[in-house]
Amino acid sequence: MGRSRRRICLFFAALKHTRLCRHQRSFPKNMFLERAANRAQRKGWIEVICGSMFSGKTEELIRRLRRAEFAKQKVEIFKPGVDTRYDEVLVVSHDSNHIRSTPVPSSSNLLLLASGIEVVGIDEAQFFDDGLPSVCEQLANSGVRVIAAGLNMDFQGRPFDPMPQLMAISEFTTKVHAICMHCGELATFSHRTTKSQELVLLGETESYVPLCRGCFNAARAVPTGNP
Repeated sequence: MGRSRRRICLFFAALKHTRLCRHQRSFPKNMFLERAANRAQRKGWIEVICGSMFSGKTEELIRRLRRAEFAKQKVEIFKPGVDTRYDEVLVVSHDSNHIRSTPVPSSSNLLLLASGIEVVGIDEAQFFDDGLPSVCEQLANSGVRVIAAGLNMDFQGRPFDPMPQLMAISEFTTKVHAICMHCGELATFSHRTTKSQELVLLGETESYVPLCRGCFNAARAVPTGNP
């Protein structure tokens, strides 16, 4: 009886080991299929990073895109072709952090160039045409994560199209702040220090300063000839 019981125990132990091995062999395949299904059914969304000049919008955009690249996701960055302040191709923040991008003349180009991309970054979104919100929505509906950064107000303190529409349809909106150059409080306005009345005027510290609401209103009330 002792030997028979021992043989039965050994038999069931071997059977259990065999089943376990089969399960272990099938696990990677099941895991691969599950990941493939998740990729096929992934959901897209829109993120907007907005604020005044010198508030760190581009820096935050680059940070999010770097994290996506680290996660082995397919990332593509676009910027308007008119923005050549730092580089014709690179997206460059004010602290000289940079990432390679693709300059495009209009928002419609994004649909052609973003095929097979998982994460799309857009810098200086306020310089794009009014079709940008619709393009971003189409990308998000197709499963793409869209991250757009831009000025929410122009130099006169008015909403800077197409940013308001883009913020309205986004799932996530992050408003970043600069420091007021006059009083040191949080700044939300970009005050232009030149006499130009052009809506689009590419420039840096020689053309703009970030100001809080009080300092912005005071600066615009001063009759210096500046806007």
